[in-house]
Amino acid sequence: QVQLVESGGGLVQAGGSLRLSCTASGRTFSNYAMAWFRQAPGKEREFVAGISWGGSIYYTDSVKGRFTISRDNAKNTVYLQMNSLKREDTAVYYCATGDYGHVLKITNGYIYWGQGTQVTVSS
Repeated sequence: QVQLVESGGGLVQAGGSLRLSCTASGRTFSNYAMAWFRQAPGKEREFVAGISWGGSIYYTDSVKGRFTISRDNAKNTVYLQMNSLKREDTAVYYCATGDYGHVLKITNGYIYWGQGTQVTVSS
């Protein structure tokens, strides 16, 4: 059974940085795309960033130039480095994976989800 465990969330001031980690177990990590989504209170879960099995990377427009997704296949871990954080980045962040090697930007494209980690950006 695939399990995803996230860590690295917390409280940070606007302009600060955080790095999220998500470690996977239960199957060959390197064969599949990994993604980060987020959900703010009262809003739908939205795609933030994704990385394919081959290393192709995608971001939602609002985080381009500020966030960086990467993966370490030897550690079965995907990271999200978040810089220049804004109040509107406040949300629960989830990592996700599915049965595809390419990145999908919709929640229905993923069947395995982490428990979520809270990111709160204060002004």
